[in-house]
Amino acid sequence: MSTITVTNPATGEAIATYERHGEADVDAALERAHAGFQTLWSAGYDSRAARLVKAAEILEAEKEDHARLMVSEMGKPISQARAEIEKCAAACRFYAENGEAFLADEALDAPEKGRCFIRRVPIGPVFAVMPWNFPFWQVFRFAAPNLMAGNPGLLKHSSNTPGSALAIEDVLKRAGFEDGAFQALLIGSELSSKVIADERVRGVTLTGSEGAGSKVAEQAGKAILPSVMELGGSDPFIVMPSADLDEAAKIGVKARTQNNGQSCIAAKRFIVHEQVYEAFRDKFVAHMKALKVGDPMKDDTDIGPLADRAAADTLMDQVAQTVDGGAKALLAPERSGGAFVTPGVLEAIPKGTPGYEDEMFGPVALLFSARDLDAAIGIANDHRYGLGASFWSRDEAEIDAAATRISAGSTYVNQMVASDPRLPFGGAKKSGYGRELARDGMVAFTNPKTIAITGV
Repeated sequence: MSTITVTNPATGEAIATYERHGEADVDAALERAHAGFQTLWSAGYDSRAARLVKAAEILEAEKEDHARLMVSEMGKPISQARAEIEKCAAACRFYAENGEAFLADEALDAPEKGRCFIRRVPIGPVFAVMPWNFPFWQVFRFAAPNLMAGNPGLLKHSSNTPGSALAIEDVLKRAGFEDGAFQALLIGSELSSKVIADERVRGVTLTGSEGAGSKVAEQAGKAILPSVMELGGSDPFIVMPSADLDEAAKIGVKARTQNNGQSCIAAKRFIVHEQVYEAFRDKFVAHMKALKVGDPMKDDTDIGPLADRAAADTLMDQVAQTVDGGAKALLAPERSGGAFVTPGVLEAIPKGTPGYEDEMFGPVALLFSARDLDAAIGIANDHRYGLGASFWSRDEAEIDAAATRISAGSTYVNQMVASDPRLPFGGAKKSGYGRELARDGMVAFTNPKTIAITGV
């Protein structure tokens, strides 16, 4: 049986080794999930809600330990790691408080058929393939609604973050969820394919790259399983002349560099009306220069390392290709030892370069000048991704046009894009399909049964 060795991206040191699960382990986990489905479902909403609240309490009590684990595995600044744990606890409470209402029977108007309604029931074990960039949050935004609905969870986490996967499993077990309700599988893609093909699995969800999503979606389709895919993003951040430029520049830097710039919904393409382009650019670059790069365990660090050396190499190669293609580096990013990359800003991004066509996963911002609103929306939509969009304006007509015409799963006006348990989350185009969070995320893996009753 092979092992997984985790390397701290800030130090380059190996910090832990884990045994991978083999086929027998996976089969046993599938059987536990299958057998535990009826137990979890029949426990009822109140019981499941109480356990989610207990999970929230454990997360909050152990916030520092879980935050430090995340930082050691993938390098995010410790202050952001603590906030991530708090967000997970909030999601648990949100579904504990609202889950039953989200799945309440929905009356239908067909009197000749008797009393008619939709009853949403859980479908069974759901397999989740999750990434390293938000090691706890990505998992809890899947686990909390599904556990509340009555669906057991099976997690295939990134090989960068096996410790986080096992810690989440432990939290949920100590919160009272029975054996089989939630299990972490330390497996690779080959065994993942077998899990998806197994008849005991009833749904699949993935957050990750476009390539991984395409492959997993194909496998789910072959198995005729419902699936939700949250994939890549190259989110536009549009700034119009009426915007508060100081606020836009300050929030824009946060939106670009949160989690060391490694977020699908990070603002990546800054599209600025030509009337205010230079003013915004100068403010933005000044804020980027002021960011502190360093030890992610320190409270005053703004930018830690990327997830690993390969990620840093990829980002620097994308930057080099974009500059070679004609872009101008206003602030040139640099490798700063190991997996560190310092903040960067590029402008005049030519078509055909990685900066225009692809997703840059790290603290490098891309600036575009637009002659008017139509041009800005055109640049925003001229991309295969459509996850989120941030639009900055005080003009109601512009806001309405942007909200309607930008091709994205969400548009946030005068604020950065952020996932929130209360709001549906997902993308358009190559950014995936389906929705997580809010009511949409809970009903995604339920069976909306139509019930029609007469004669009683």
